[in-house]
Amino acid sequence: QEERTVRDRSLLQVQEHEQPILWKVKFSSGNSSQPSNQCRNSVQGKLLITDELGYICERKDLLVNGCCNVNVPSTKLYSCESCLPNGCCSVYEYCVSCCLQPSKQHLLERFLNRAAIAFQNLFMAVEDRFELCLARCRTSSQSVQHENTYRDPIAKYCYGEYPPELLPV
Repeated sequence: QEERTVRDRSLLQVQEHEQPILWKVKFSSGNSSQPSNQCRNSVQGKLLITDELGYICERKDLLVNGCCNVNVPSTKLYSCESCLPNGCCSVYEYCVSCCLQPSKQHLLERFLNRAAIAFQNLFMAVEDRFELCLARCRTSSQSVQHENTYRDPIAKYCYGEYPPELLPV
């Protein structure tokens, strides 16, 4: 219990900018069915999972190493299905997969550089692009108005720079 409290407190401390976000994963994106490669993934999806390489697959197609099986035709890389041009998506796993596209790196860097002090502790605790995309795509106060209504009730998972427009009252 004490160890967990210390760890949680350390996560709340803003990390120095000396340790930049890692924009590339540590192993090649070749055949992810190799047993030596382990993947982190989005875990929570009932039907879909996104792995740290950017692949999205059905939960049944997840390999024992945590990676999506790239040999299954329905597995997609960096899929933005269900996502709008503003970076908001109706499905969390598609949001994460789309956010992981290499072309989104500059957008994520700009976000980190401009993150409000209120968000700094959360977003400076991430260690790589996958963790940043997981955090960005979770619903947050930027996705709601009046604290209890989604700005866009369909596309509520956002990685983009700007939240959805406020709905008229």
